[in-house]
Amino acid sequence: MTPAPFTNDIRDLSLTELQEYMATIGEKSYRAGQVAEWIYHKGAHSFAGMGNISKPLRERLEKDFALHPHKQIRKEVSADGTTKFLFALHDEEKVETVLIPTKTRTTACISTQAGCKFGCRFCASGIGGWNRNLSCAEIITQVLQVKEEAKSHPRPLSHIVFMGIGEPLDNYENLMKAIRLINDPAGVNIGARRITVSTCGVIPRILEMGREGIQIELAISLHGYDNESRNVLMPVNKKYPFDDLIEACRTYQKSYRRQITFEYILIKDVTCTEQATQALKKAFHGLICKLNLIPYNPVSEFDHQTPARDEMLRFRDRLTDFGVHATIRTPRGKDINSACGQLRHS
Repeated sequence: MTPAPFTNDIRDLSLTELQEYMATIGEKSYRAGQVAEWIYHKGAHSFAGMGNISKPLRERLEKDFALHPHKQIRKEVSADGTTKFLFALHDEEKVETVLIPTKTRTTACISTQAGCKFGCRFCASGIGGWNRNLSCAEIITQVLQVKEEAKSHPRPLSHIVFMGIGEPLDNYENLMKAIRLINDPAGVNIGARRITVSTCGVIPRILEMGREGIQIELAISLHGYDNESRNVLMPVNKKYPFDDLIEACRTYQKSYRRQITFEYILIKDVTCTEQATQALKKAFHGLICKLNLIPYNPVSEFDHQTPARDEMLRFRDRLTDFGVHATIRTPRGKDINSACGQLRHS
């Protein structure tokens, strides 16, 4: 099931494409900047209220484009302040988006697909399968709607993580177009180093992203310490094996001397073993990286267990003793099923 996303949404246009559109209808290029300001800075959801745009141009925009928000089906607020939104898209596909406030930043966790085809065996997002990619506009609209929500928090939206539903690098063109709109000062205006793309390990796209020339942060969903352990939890490893993935990260880091984050799930008696510490030490040798240890967040369809706190601390400390920069992530929004691995598209 792969219905086409709504194609005449103005947020599917890059800023250059918006300027080109203005030229084709006989308008000055600066009009593109005015329209972009209304959409990306002022949060406009219609053309009618764009006060410094002439009525004929507003009417032309109304004729040629859509500018609608996602329909908000549900909003849940966690005890820790995390907010999860369930949005319906134009064809009634659904995605979840999360706003995560902390003392120092406000982060949006954005979905890139309706469902996920990679089927990691600890993650709810792939349980219902994959239906389609999100368009650039559908990605950007999530950002804009949670940006508006963030105005009610002490800090405005400052960071974007592509860690929601779907594999971002499996929707590469729309992802990168959205990132450029998010990063552009005339767009959402969030710095590249405040944008993180998380991937389960789609090696060709990791290497392509390394050639893009935009210094976004890369996070690798590793969740295993060798081929055998990763095969059990992540079917993608059979296509893109562990050692090849680590080598791709080394190649990526030659383009950007930036720290790579490896995400690693902690499952009782599965991933936090002495064998794992030895293997991870070897794998990370020579890489500028950190290991983000993620306690397993319960998903009803899986039988995994979260390790006891002292077991997780011992595992972290063993890694630290081996020279691996490892930290344990504090789950956010676990009580509303918005923590890592708990988002669903249906």
